[in-house]
Amino acid sequence: MISRHESLLANVAVLYYRDGLNQSEIAKRMGVSRATIVSYLRQARELQIVDIRISGMSFATSRLASSLKERFGLADVFIAEPGEASAIGEDDRLHHVATVGAMALLDILQPNDVLGVSWGRTIHMLSEELPIQKIPGLTICQVVGSMHVPSLTAAEACAIRISGKTDAACFTLHAPAIVSTPELAEALRSEGVIRRQLERFKTINRVLFSVGGCDDDTQLLQSGIGRVEDLQWYTARGAKGIVCGRFIDGEGRHLVGPLDKRMIGITPDELRACSGILVAAGREKVTAIRAALAGGLVSHLVVDLEIGSLLLAT
Repeated sequence: MISRHESLLANVAVLYYRDGLNQSEIAKRMGVSRATIVSYLRQARELQIVDIRISGMSFATSRLASSLKERFGLADVFIAEPGEASAIGEDDRLHHVATVGAMALLDILQPNDVLGVSWGRTIHMLSEELPIQKIPGLTICQVVGSMHVPSLTAAEACAIRISGKTDAACFTLHAPAIVSTPELAEALRSEGVIRRQLERFKTINRVLFSVGGCDDDTQLLQSGIGRVEDLQWYTARGAKGIVCGRFIDGEGRHLVGPLDKRMIGITPDELRACSGILVAAGREKVTAIRAALAGGLVSHLVVDLEIGSLLLAT
């Protein structure tokens, strides 16, 4: 049963979105303040009384997107233009790119796809902004184990949220991202339920992920997967980025090191066999993105205008 308040919100939405009245005109007509109308419109969106849909392909038609697509041999490139770098904060930029990524994801996914989902702030924001749209036969697989991070950004939360919004089957990975010893990791990989989950990676045809840089504030350290000494070990051997918890060099090759034997999750080689959907924001990610592109880990790219321009400049 629709409540009277929801009916009110729907009527305000009709006046604003369909009839083209501005907020002040609606406020005058309904005998309330403009601030009240602003609140009503926000509630209408939050309650999904209003469902605003923007085609992801609308972000793939610019000259910059076409140039990047040709330069790196990509299937599609989606460019987010959040505004001048000096006029927008890092969080707003990331949120805008994640929103464009959500629109793009719905255009990329096809019925019966098997989508691997990674973790992190970008993927978390994307999962929150993803509109509700059923994709027949879609399956979601968590591709990185669990870790000590706020639950909303954890890999299982991202996978579950995306599956809920697309009415997809969801398979989470019931194991930590990293354990204390290689022997324990091997034992866990051999456990029946975890072994079957890892074997399911072979059925994945697309993977949604972001990248991390090799600096001291990388999420790899923040999440507790690695220590500063581990980071130094990899960077001394040419690490340029982190993909799904694994280090890659400037050519996108997997740098196998002290963390890998203790980790449980998808590897760059397994990722390379899939269609990779990379979503990233911020110029500090350029080196890592370039490495992922060089390694053939990416087929679809969602970035902001600044990153796109920097990728073409070198």
